[in-house]
Amino acid sequence: MKKIEIACFNSESALIAQESGANRIEFCANIKEGGTTPDFDSTKKIRQEISIDLYVMIRPRGGNFTYSDTEFQQMKTEIQQFKELGVNGFVFGILKEDKSINIEQNSELVELARPLPCTFHRAFDQVQEVLPSLEQVIQCGFSTILTSGTMSNVVEGISVLKQLVEKANNRITIMPGGGLRSTNVDLIEQQTNAGFYHSSAITDGSETANSNEVKALKS
Repeated sequence: MKKIEIACFNSESALIAQESGANRIEFCANIKEGGTTPDFDSTKKIRQEISIDLYVMIRPRGGNFTYSDTEFQQMKTEIQQFKELGVNGFVFGILKEDKSINIEQNSELVELARPLPCTFHRAFDQVQEVLPSLEQVIQCGFSTILTSGTMSNVVEGISVLKQLVEKANNRITIMPGGGLRSTNVDLIEQQTNAGFYHSSAITDGSETANSNEVKALKS
């Protein structure tokens, strides 16, 4: 059975995701910005309420994925603080000005997060050279790449996703996400053979996951 990660923006979503069979939660703030670092106390509360894996987004702001020295230091500090809460992993991604992978900064954060695994998030969808970027993300030590196949959604990116899964060859998990719904997850699974899938499971324009959608994604 495929594994599902639900992007959650509040504790209600996290509880719904767990009760509806999700394998993992990606917790973040600011849905309109595509996710930023969540509040420490909110994360602490969720960690106490759920038993499934909890990954935390480390992203100081919305916008691009090239960060100042101050922002990079903030990311390092946040990883150290969240590790103390007993979270299970982190989600982040840093690019250079030319949209290439910032190997040095990403590697430093991955090392800081150890032994916890890290997901390179959809900053990957902005890279110019997909396959070289895949190799660079692997080189940095990430365990997962969250991607829509560099397109606006997973259906449009399905051929790139398939290629990424094949080229990754189990060295890293390719997790399709971005417009993933119960209505297209079977198609994506059949075409890509990915192992993990990512969705907010939000169906009504709110910021809260829909229980039936999570169950449908899972089944």
